[in-house]
Amino acid sequence: MGLYLLDYGAGNVQSLANSLTRLGHSFKWISTPADFDNATILIFPGVGAFGSAVQSLESRGLREPLLKYIQSGRPFMGICIGMQILFESSTEASCSGLGVIPCPIEEFDSRDKAVPHIGWNSADLIHPTNNTAEPINPVHYYFVHSFCAKYNPEKYPAATEWVHSTTQYGQELFISSVRKGNVFGTQFHPEKSGTAGLTLLDAWLRNPDFEFDSTTLRVSPVLKPVHGLTKRIVACMDVRANDQGDLVVTKGDQYDVREKADPTSAVATAGQVRNLGKPVALAARYFEQGADELCLLNITSFRHSPLQDQPMLAVVRAAAECVFVPLTIGGGIKDTVDPDGTKRSALQVAGAYFRAGADKVSIGSEAVYAVERLRAAGKGDGTSAIETIARAYGRQAVVVSVDPRRVYVDPETYDGPYKDEMVTGRTEKEKGKAWWYQCTVSGGRESRKVSVVELARGVEALGAGEILVNSIDRDGTGLGFDLDLLNLVKKNVRIPVIASSGAGSKEHFVEVFRETGVEAGLAAGIFHREQVRIVDVKDALQTLGINVRLA
Repeated sequence: MGLYLLDYGAGNVQSLANSLTRLGHSFKWISTPADFDNATILIFPGVGAFGSAVQSLESRGLREPLLKYIQSGRPFMGICIGMQILFESSTEASCSGLGVIPCPIEEFDSRDKAVPHIGWNSADLIHPTNNTAEPINPVHYYFVHSFCAKYNPEKYPAATEWVHSTTQYGQELFISSVRKGNVFGTQFHPEKSGTAGLTLLDAWLRNPDFEFDSTTLRVSPVLKPVHGLTKRIVACMDVRANDQGDLVVTKGDQYDVREKADPTSAVATAGQVRNLGKPVALAARYFEQGADELCLLNITSFRHSPLQDQPMLAVVRAAAECVFVPLTIGGGIKDTVDPDGTKRSALQVAGAYFRAGADKVSIGSEAVYAVERLRAAGKGDGTSAIETIARAYGRQAVVVSVDPRRVYVDPETYDGPYKDEMVTGRTEKEKGKAWWYQCTVSGGRESRKVSVVELARGVEALGAGEILVNSIDRDGTGLGFDLDLLNLVKKNVRIPVIASSGAGSKEHFVEVFRETGVEAGLAAGIFHREQVRIVDVKDALQTLGINVRLA
């Protein structure tokens, strides 16, 4: 008897397990239909595709026992897919949900905003209360989804009885939590919402039978001029083995991670891998300092295969145990072959990272090759890392990291295939110059005949949920983000864009959010060296009216 977690076989459920352990709650896993009879409290977490969740439940014989449990009156909490499955259907899949809530799940309208909805947003209670037993507070929670239950009391009046809070994204209102009787569900991820999320989980587990007065609709949600989604500050750690074989956080200057000769130093460090700290310790520090997301990129060439790279998997597991905001892992997310000849798919590699505690995976060079195949065939072949992972886990789990560099051309005479993407210099230093952006692979060492616009459009078509835009030209310079590059990418896609490379001050974050439409800004070296603090970045943004999450 006690608390049980339902793992339907996809997504990062380890994060919830880590959160419960941190809070001191013991739990068991649902492994057979008979386990439902032993559960007195049940949580169904999940990130991924609606259809995959339903099919997994059915194939394991868990769908009907789950419905029976909910109908028994025992406390139930659903998170993300775990909440969506309570609804009758989803336009994402042909299969039906449990039908507990008479309303469909539908895709966001992407005409006025980026989809997926990724980041920190508010959850506005329908029944505001001062009761300290209410788990949801007026703070920001972490959302990551393309589909939602849209708030429409006229069309779905019976579903309104279930609405506990709503959230605005763009000019759409959706149901961000439900509560009725023994059922509580959140579209957002409390296990990835920092201290606020941990507080919510603990409050519900300690008082899952909390009653609120639902007889009167105290607040009628209305659209506001601007939604509450915040701009995200992402701390990135490039992880690689140093010459002694230890995993360290490093940082390149235009992708070179080796130390340069320092004639003023008595210690000979030239040629050594730049060591800026241990990855788990830095991850914990950034979580405490208020980073909205963390990114661990394994830039070591794998000696065997990603699945045999136990030190990196151990780093992910350890980081996930002390970090309760989203964690993206990159490096080696591709089809590989073990030394013994065993083939490993990109989907298997991603699955291993998700089970270790990652929330998203970042794909680099493999995305360029996939777009080259897409361009040649006119459509995706269904086998790329982007397609297979998005199909199983949802597109919000797939980040594509692009590494473009400028290719200078004569603005007066250039008539090549990328003339429509040509950028002309705006500053005094760049006056008279023009260039387009060419994509690279292998850490910038090899250029490919693919422009950044071709790549961005291509990965979106293949199923990527987010694009991380690096700049080889700006990397490590501290000159600020490449605004021309970011605007070029942003205007050609409808998925979220993360700005990377070049940040040297808090003002550079203000600049990138004011002058481009990017959803997030990423930095590495300036945070590692503590030249700029995350709290100072957020204070500067908030002072100028740019919405941020304050930890």
